[in-house]
Amino acid sequence: MSTDFQQARVSLGARLRELRTEGGITGRELADRLEWGQSKVSKLENGKQTPTVADLTAWAEGTGNPGATGELVGRLRGLETQYRSWRRQLAGGYRAVQEAHWAQAQKTHSRRSFDPSLIPGLLQTADYARSVLTRYSTIHTAPRDVEAAVQARMGRQDILTDQSRSFHFLVWEGALRARPCPPAVLSAQLDRIVGRLAPGNVRVGIVPFEADMNVPAGVGFSVHDDNLVITETWHAEMWLDDPEDVALHVRAWEALERNALYGAEAHRALMRAKQFLSPRE
Repeated sequence: MSTDFQQARVSLGARLRELRTEGGITGRELADRLEWGQSKVSKLENGKQTPTVADLTAWAEGTGNPGATGELVGRLRGLETQYRSWRRQLAGGYRAVQEAHWAQAQKTHSRRSFDPSLIPGLLQTADYARSVLTRYSTIHTAPRDVEAAVQARMGRQDILTDQSRSFHFLVWEGALRARPCPPAVLSAQLDRIVGRLAPGNVRVGIVPFEADMNVPAGVGFSVHDDNLVITETWHAEMWLDDPEDVALHVRAWEALERNALYGAEAHRALMRAKQFLSPRE
């Protein structure tokens, strides 16, 4: 279990204990009131068990403080939905992760993203996706369902043809030269990006090397309908729906977008990346 997740759970447990002691109730008394085993009260207070919304509602009422329910549920949502370690997510394999993102994609009508190290999944070729997922499965010791995950990722790309939706991808120039795959695969992947430079509901901008980067290196993120942000690092992803968190990422994305290259300039950046491949093939 990730340290961040566990610390958040311990913090929630401490708040539960505070409510109980402020109400002058012992752990056994609360367990009797709620018809729980005393061990459950102890585990929740010590961060050894993740409570449900029903548990928190019952706790607030049982300690005589029903007004605390909203606060407790807010803490739980932050604990459960914001931090998703790859180790926990990948216990079910890569296909399950792809399907979770597909479910979110179907809800999204306007998506803006920034990718600093890899080509965005919705723009990947099958060979590029296969290389990326194979390498990640080795690092994370995840179930080897790479082919099923590749098929799921390719299937998700059909959503790009839906003209009622808009997609605006920003890709750092360094991602065009990163080598998660053989040179021939990367060359074909760059050609795929070239084919997406024309105006339409899918827009691709290249953030050049010389741009003033205003986000931490290695942190990619996507903004969904201006009410959800999914941010990703090599060890975890977070799903953020707090308005202030979303606004922060929107400002970061807009600053990056002001420096992005489009059209002929983006095409030249892609050709430079292809030339970089040639001497090493």
